[in-house]
Amino acid sequence: MPQSLQNGEVLRDRYMIREQIGQGGTGSIYLAEDNRLEGRLCALKEVEHNRTLPPQFLEQAREQFFREASVLARLDHPNLPKVSDFFSDGPRDYLVMDYVPGKDLRERMLDARRNKTFLSENEVLRWAVQISDALNYLHQQDPPIIHRDIKPSNLKITPSGLIKLVDFGLVKILAPNEVTITIIQGQGTALYTPLEQYGGDDSHTDIRADIFSFGATLYHLVTNEPPTEARKRFLNSRSLTPPRDINPTLSSRVEKAILWAMSLHPDDRPKDVIELREALLGKKDTPDHVTSGRSGFDIPAFSLLPQEQLAAYTALGLFLIGLIVTVLR
Repeated sequence: MPQSLQNGEVLRDRYMIREQIGQGGTGSIYLAEDNRLEGRLCALKEVEHNRTLPPQFLEQAREQFFREASVLARLDHPNLPKVSDFFSDGPRDYLVMDYVPGKDLRERMLDARRNKTFLSENEVLRWAVQISDALNYLHQQDPPIIHRDIKPSNLKITPSGLIKLVDFGLVKILAPNEVTITIIQGQGTALYTPLEQYGGDDSHTDIRADIFSFGATLYHLVTNEPPTEARKRFLNSRSLTPPRDINPTLSSRVEKAILWAMSLHPDDRPKDVIELREALLGKKDTPDHVTSGRSGFDIPAFSLLPQEQLAAYTALGLFLIGLIVTVLR
């Protein structure tokens, strides 16, 4: 998608665009100067709605954007960037957030990989405590808020060591008895997305979707290797390598907690992020069903089957995924 705003352009007689710092399927993120508050930098997240939608649905999507943006603007937590403004400009909507300087955790992990080492367990746990605080704050809102796109590149660490959970692009307000529209339609990043988030309208997802993504993020950070996608694990449970097989310095306690969070079925995961944090810190035991590399569904290793049977089981697996998604709603 081409950049829609030019460097130096000013929106609302206030926000001067410095440069594009991110891009997605539905818009871009820009670094901007706030001309009313000298020296303040902010991030503008652009939302361009699907113009092929019928007019009534496009209007509903934009109304939903403003409802959800107003909720985000009321949030106040040290590990979340503050949403300070939201507005429309032509066909596009914008969220204005604090600009968070510093590296993201993906960059930190890649630095460790290039140096042929691993991020220290204690450092990752310090980050995990902050991330869990932010997620617990979101999940405790009334109605709860789920982020739906937790991943290393959406976690920035400031020069002072503070973690910020950024990019509210897929945030969902869990209004009771209401099918909601996310601010930006999407399913999250495949490597960190649970099975139930592939259900189309996402009316069946809850806070346990964030717990899965959090666990998958921790897996990546402690191993330097991306986790196997949930859809592949459904067809071959052995496709997820146990973290300690990659990083022998990792404690068994942390490995089990991560695998618990990454259980394929939501009912097999921690009930909330605090329970996961307690397991990571050794203040709570993981359930007996969590064993190294084999949490959640226990599916035969389809990859070892003859090609003809593999094709048949793949079709069956896709059918079962659809069936499970329906049941989870």
